Amino acid sequence: MPSSYQAPSRKDKAPAETFSQTAQTNTKKETATVQKILDNKGKDVFSIGPQNTLHEAVEILRDKHIGALPVLDPQGGLLGILSERDIVRRLADTPGQTLGQKVEEIMTRKVEVCEASEALLSVLRRMTEGRFRHMPAVSEDQVVGMVTIGDVVNYRLNELEYEALQLKQLIVG
Repeated sequence: MPSSYQAPSRKDKAPAETFSQTAQTNTKKETATVQKILDNKGKDVFSIGPQNTLHEAVEILRDKHIGALPVLDPQGGLLGILSERDIVRRLADTPGQTLGQKVEEIMTRKVEVCEASEALLSVLRRMTEGRFRHMPAVSEDQVVGMVTIGDVVNYRLNELEYEALQLKQLIVG
């Protein structure tokens, strides 16, 4: 019996290796900031324009394996944000008519943003209280990155892992 074809999924990809923080990053007397996450993520910021269709947005979200897109004007100014959640709500409201609609029709216009110098704890609190998972990082009114709640939690878990290792070494040593 021939086997059927199944398209690749995210689960098919090998998980990326993660590394704990170094002794230097965890013993310094400085606050973990958004910049630390941006440095690890790279400089790519995927975005979309307000006149693009939801179909185009969905393709970018799928192809880039991301959950939200900043909506930018031609000069790179932030107009809003479009998340998977925004799209799902519109799909429920207008079944069969959604993908042809413009991004500007459903994007979230009031966007919480952060700056590279902002403390991660502050970002995490605002995301938790506002019940959103994506926050554009801006510098001089230009989007320079996107921070997700997963980025912040992962960073903190790595810090805790290293701290636990240090404590274990103190107790054993």
